[in-house]
Amino acid sequence: MDKRQRLLKQLDREWLAFRDSYAGLPLSVLLVPGVTKAWSVKDIVAHVTTWEEEALKHLPAILEGLRPPRYSALYGGIDAFNALMTARKSDLSLAQVIEQQKHVHQCVIELVERAPDGALIPEARFRGRLRLDTYGHYPKHAAAIRQWRASRGCADLVGRVG
Repeated sequence: MDKRQRLLKQLDREWLAFRDSYAGLPLSVLLVPGVTKAWSVKDIVAHVTTWEEEALKHLPAILEGLRPPRYSALYGGIDAFNALMTARKSDLSLAQVIEQQKHVHQCVIELVERAPDGALIPEARFRGRLRLDTYGHYPKHAAAIRQWRASRGCADLVGRVG
């Protein structure tokens, strides 16, 4: 298996683990705040999608040898950026968030499939940014969702038994 296929497999493995972290939850539970501070699962999905959008914005620039601007200079830091993006996406419906998630993730896959081989080595700036925005980012949120689910006990089963 070549490095591109290994990378795509790693990306897919972490993506599926993230999606599995909230699989089977009733739609109403996906909207309950408190998974991570005030965020619901819907907010977390929108957040993860935002960072994939950032990857799509900045990875092509990295391939051209450019450096993305610092979030501290543009937004006052990562936390401020996250708060701004969360507010911007707060009015999206769950269906819109899920549709956006699918579309954006597919675009990330396509970008990786087209990237030059040299960009895929672990030391490459492209690969580092991809890791930060995607497969290195998903596990943090998957773990938070799993922990939240475990703290809720059987409440997650409501709507699934049948």
